[in-house]
Amino acid sequence: MADKEMRAVYAETLIELAKTDPCIMVLEADLMKSSGTMTFREVFPERAIDVGVAESNMVSLAAGLAAEGKKPFAATFGCFASRRALDQFFVSCAYAKLPVKLVGTDPGISAAINGGTHMPFEDLGIMRLIPGVDIVEPSDPISLEGMIRALANSGRPGYLRLYRKAAPSLYQQGETFSLGHGKLLRSGKDAVIVALGAIMVQEALGAANLLANEHIDVAVIDALSLKPLDVELIVKWVRATGVIVTAENHQVAGGLGSAVAELIADGRCGEQTPQFGRIGIHDEFGEVGTQEWLKEHFGLTADNIAAGVQSLVAKRNKL
Repeated sequence: MADKEMRAVYAETLIELAKTDPCIMVLEADLMKSSGTMTFREVFPERAIDVGVAESNMVSLAAGLAAEGKKPFAATFGCFASRRALDQFFVSCAYAKLPVKLVGTDPGISAAINGGTHMPFEDLGIMRLIPGVDIVEPSDPISLEGMIRALANSGRPGYLRLYRKAAPSLYQQGETFSLGHGKLLRSGKDAVIVALGAIMVQEALGAANLLANEHIDVAVIDALSLKPLDVELIVKWVRATGVIVTAENHQVAGGLGSAVAELIADGRCGEQTPQFGRIGIHDEFGEVGTQEWLKEHFGLTADNIAAGVQSLVAKRNKL
């Protein structure tokens, strides 16, 4: 599959699911064009609801539909999904154990020119604190399709962090995906990079290529699922290499970096504490800019990841 808009895959997958599952529904807060779900409404007009600019009402409505046996996917910008509608999602969906799938689009720097107010660097941390909620961030069109199918069948509340723009395919058609399982994209003996999301997985692979030129052999894991996290896969490669760097389009506090830090602090990675680094946002708000400028500004680049790995490998080799 060539580069394809992730929002198009989101809508197409829901259409395919809805053809055989009459419970699939789509809810939007005046962002059908942005989310790509106008095509869903064309096919299933009676199962697509636009509530207008009323995100909290949208989530409450989704909870009511789920209580009646429906499987609603409710989408809006990630900043609104995680902050504006938080109490409704917490109480009416998660606390009630209803299978509402909340979709937060334009995560982190992909909000670009919408700027700091629309740039969620904290949504994963917020959602990760809510009990019983599955959290996923697919990295390419094929993993997005697979994770949507997994969420639709989970029977639990979920948060899908959706990169809307075009993304290159990392996986082959037919690859299987499941909640709580990441994918090893590249093996290596010197260090492991665990990355989350379309932007940072690509940067992690770029960093591995840069490090190979320096004769540093690095494994790359696509986390895919933040909650539950693939502890077994991550621990295996941390123990094999002794060096781990996380990379996320999110605050280093609360998200992937924190989840891995907790594994290390709990002693899950062995008696020998690994060299550990985190690439992400460091207690900052977003800014207006292009995605490429924002990557450089916040240090979310292959060069920055590679430098972090190189420094940690050097520290380990001195021990």
